[in-house]
Amino acid sequence: MNLAKTSANGQVTVPVEIRRELGLKSGDKILFSRNENGEIIMNNASENALFKVQKAFDGVAEELNNPSEDEIQSWVNEVRYGNPNGRNE
Repeated sequence: MNLAKTSANGQVTVPVEIRRELGLKSGDKILFSRNENGEIIMNNASENALFKVQKAFDGVAEELNNPSEDEIQSWVNEVRYGNPNGRNE
């Protein structure tokens, strides 16, 4: 169990063990949420966002018949530049 103190400004220093466990670095954002039991949960917001993105894309490669890296890069270039070559033309 770790204990932290709230400053007059509402700031809290996250104990080093918790920072390590959450993979928090200076400047990282922390996400606070409430679980079904009413407990407040603290997560690394960047890590949480990455997990959501991974979940959203789960199975997409199979649906697209496992495209190659070149096909994916071509799609990215088309979205970014309007053409599959990756250049502003």
